[in-house]
Amino acid sequence: MNMKSYRFVRFLSNFGVYFVLTFFALVMIFPFLYMLSTSFKIPADTFRYPPRMLPRDPVTIQVEGYDEPLPLYFVEVDGTRKEYALAKSNIKVGTYAPADDLTNTVERFISEIKPTGGVMNQQKVIVNGEEVKLFDVEVDGQIVPMILVSQTTVGEFIDPQNPESEAIFQNVRLSEPVENVSWHPENYQEVIELNNLGRALTNTTLVTVLVVLGQLVTSVFGGYAFARLKFPGRDTVFVFYLGTIMIPFVMLIVPLYQLMVLIGWTDRLASLIIPWIFTAYGTFLMRQHFITFPKEIEEAALLDGASRFAILKDIIIPASVPALATQATFTFLYAWNSFIWPLVIINVGNEKNHVLTLALNVLRGRASDTPNLILAGAAIAIVPPLIVFILGQRFFVESVAGSGVKG
Repeated sequence: MNMKSYRFVRFLSNFGVYFVLTFFALVMIFPFLYMLSTSFKIPADTFRYPPRMLPRDPVTIQVEGYDEPLPLYFVEVDGTRKEYALAKSNIKVGTYAPADDLTNTVERFISEIKPTGGVMNQQKVIVNGEEVKLFDVEVDGQIVPMILVSQTTVGEFIDPQNPESEAIFQNVRLSEPVENVSWHPENYQEVIELNNLGRALTNTTLVTVLVVLGQLVTSVFGGYAFARLKFPGRDTVFVFYLGTIMIPFVMLIVPLYQLMVLIGWTDRLASLIIPWIFTAYGTFLMRQHFITFPKEIEEAALLDGASRFAILKDIIIPASVPALATQATFTFLYAWNSFIWPLVIINVGNEKNHVLTLALNVLRGRASDTPNLILAGAAIAIVPPLIVFILGQRFFVESVAGSGVKG
C-alpha cells in the first residue's frame, strides 16, 4: 500500500469515527436543547403537534369592527395562498341528505336549520332500520326534509384588508397559522415568583457549597492519614470504612432519620449538610492519589523541619488540584441533585427550607397545565451543574489515571 492509499484509508477511518461520535453526541444533547427551547415558549405552543424546536407565537391583526386583535391564518383563495383573519371559530356545519338518497348531500350551518314539524313534534323516518330525525333544509329555493348525515366544526376567515368581502369557511385545525419566532424569557421570572424558586436556589447553593467544602476537608485529611500515617489497624479500618460504599442508601434512611429526630435537626438545612460531609468514596479517591505522590519530596520537607500539616498544606494540596477538582465536581453534582433525602427530612409545607429538587416537585403540581414553566424551572436546576461539569471535566482523566491504578 502506497502512502496516498494509506492516507485515504486513514481519512475514511477517522471520518467514520468522528461521524459516529458526532451523531450520538447530537442524540444525547437534543433532549436538553428541546427542553431549553420549550422553556421559552407560550403554553399553547408546547402542546402543538408535531412539536417544533423554536418557540413561535401566532401573529394577530386589528380588524375594523372587532374589539380584539384577530389571529392570522394562511387560506387558499382562488389558488392563491393569502393571510386571512379568523373572525369566529367553532361554527358547526352539518351534512344533510334525503332519507332515500344518502349520496345527494348538501352542507348547511346547523344554527340555520330547523327541525321538521317543530322542536316538540319533530318528524322522524326509518333509515337502515334506525329511527332518524328530519330537518327542513332549503335546496334551490325549496324546503326539503333531510336527515343529518354528519357534522363538523369550521372557522370563519375574513380578509383583514376588506372585512366586508365574502368570508371563507374551513377547518381551523387543518389551517396553518401565521407565526413568528418569539422567545419568552419572562417565563423564568414567572416561575421564580410562582414557586419561590429564588429561595430554593439560594438554599441549594448554600447546601451544595458547604457539602463540597466539607467533603474536600474530610477526604483530604482522611485520605492522607490512610496513605501516609502509620497507626495500628490502619488497613483494617480503611477496609471497613471503604465497605460502607456498598451499603444501599435506602437502608440508611430510617436510622439516619431517627438520628436527626433525636438531635432535633428535622426540617432544617443542617440535616442536608452535616451527614454528607463524610464520604468513603472521597477518602478512597484522595488516598489513591496521595499514594502516587513521591515520598522523597515529603522526606526532604521533614528533614527541613516541616510538619505533616505544613507538607500537606503547602506541597501536596497544591499538587493535587486535578484530584480535588474531580472530587468537588462529583460532590457538587450529587448534592445539587439530591432529592430522596430532602423529601424525607424537609417538610413539604415549609417552603423556606426547600431545595431546588423539592421546589420543582411542588411546581409540577402547581403548573401542571403550563409545561413551559416546569421546563423553565428544570433549566434553572440543570444549567449550574452543567457549567460545573464542563469546567471540571478536563481534570477527570488525569485524576482517575493517577488515583485509581495503584492501591
